[in-house]
Amino acid sequence: MTARIDNGAMTSTNPPAAGWLGAAVRRIEADYQRSADTHLIPLPLPAFAAHGIDLYLKDESTHPTGSLKHRLARSLFLYALCNGWVREGTTIVEASSGSTAVSEAYFARLLGLPFVAVMPRSTSPEKVAQIAFHGGRSHFVEQAGQVYDEARRLAERSGGHYMDQFTYAERATDWRGNNNIAESMFHQMARERHPVPAWIVASAGTGGTSATIGRYVRFRGHDTRLCVPDPEGSVFAAYFRDGDASRTAPGSRIEGIGRPRVEPSFVRTLVDRMIEVPNLDSVAAMRALSALLGRRVGPSTGTNFVGMLALAQEMRDAGRPGSILSLLCDAGERYLPTYHDEAWVAGAFGDCSGAQRRIAALLGDTP
Repeated sequence: MTARIDNGAMTSTNPPAAGWLGAAVRRIEADYQRSADTHLIPLPLPAFAAHGIDLYLKDESTHPTGSLKHRLARSLFLYALCNGWVREGTTIVEASSGSTAVSEAYFARLLGLPFVAVMPRSTSPEKVAQIAFHGGRSHFVEQAGQVYDEARRLAERSGGHYMDQFTYAERATDWRGNNNIAESMFHQMARERHPVPAWIVASAGTGGTSATIGRYVRFRGHDTRLCVPDPEGSVFAAYFRDGDASRTAPGSRIEGIGRPRVEPSFVRTLVDRMIEVPNLDSVAAMRALSALLGRRVGPSTGTNFVGMLALAQEMRDAGRPGSILSLLCDAGERYLPTYHDEAWVAGAFGDCSGAQRRIAALLGDTP
């Protein structure tokens, strides 16, 4: 690489676009160009449609790595590359409960980089297998709260880069547009009966998706409110109420969402409403939605569905028509031995029959 002096400053004559960095960015952008947008699925629920209330799910399970986290991983890689944190040969380390790690392993392999996922030992075997399929390695800890320090330690020991989704998720995505998830949602809703949703429902793991949606709604001046349903055991709902960022909690048992500590990427001032969701309700809603769609969805989508149904019932009771939009976060095949197994659910959470009756009542035709 050569350099020249311009007005007393030394500048490179070999711009990054000519080297490994430029090639890495182009590979990620080419991968993006090969991918279609995800589908928007209307949910035919007569109990609400008859009252002018329409429900929709944006199906993020159709990404190449099978979940909403594909968007996040792409943004995190571009952010780290353009900040100069990742170079040729850099080992990528991430703290993840599974889906982000699967997606980051995919992009690490795309760039020829080693990848290590630090995860709780309880992470589903299917996700562990998918990380390995994409060339990544899994490193386990006993408790969810241990992933941060262990990931940082491994990155330092290997001379690698700790991607740190929980810090950088909310800032790695361009919330003003550039086909982010919020812009895609509003574009796909444009010809629907109620094109501007009354509510968008998005559960939080890092908080990056809810931050992107909340900022985009305000930037565009939409009359849409953001609801974050929070699973039992997560700290976010309590933090939303009192703003105490030092709070901790046992942690969520709904894989992929909720956290034991307040994550830097969760921005409470962007959220209009939070709904605390019992674990059994998440599982029951997951099962009910799977039956409605004719295919299995994951437990975090069940948590979202509980939030959607609660808001739809409130709108119906108040005589307010409108649309509610949420996310199908990932496919249920990743959870066949766990959340979709009745014996596992009974052992982990208890009897699901009462929760199933509650969800069935919300889906009924009686206002």
